[in-house]
Amino acid sequence: MYPVELTSPMKGQLVEAGFTSLESAEAVDGAISAEGTTLCVINSVCGCAAGTMRPGVILSTKHNKLPSSMVTVFAGVDGEAVNQARKYTLPYPASSPSIALFKDGTLVHFIERHHIEGRSAEMIAENLAMAFDEYC
Repeated sequence: MYPVELTSPMKGQLVEAGFTSLESAEAVDGAISAEGTTLCVINSVCGCAAGTMRPGVILSTKHNKLPSSMVTVFAGVDGEAVNQARKYTLPYPASSPSIALFKDGTLVHFIERHHIEGRSAEMIAENLAMAFDEYC
């Protein structure tokens, strides 16, 4: 577990951008199984999360078409919620950070860590905007 003093500002970036922080398996189940589209961000303390993932995801929320709901879980902090979210992203291996888009409970778009590393925030936002246009 990471100290709250370290992770709270990182979690706060997404919450301030309109994401709901989920901290239990039940909350994850409810969010992902909801009708409509759900963007689920598995947040992390790593450099690529801070440098491009969170800024890219936040930039994507400026797009004209958005998911019905946006949620986040934090690896190394919200263990139960992260483990549950990762069940929904199978068969992809566990990846932090990562970004998943669900439609009516089905995974329709997934960005793994290796697709985040080395990409700019703008590239991540563009990737998400194309997914929003297709599925939302």
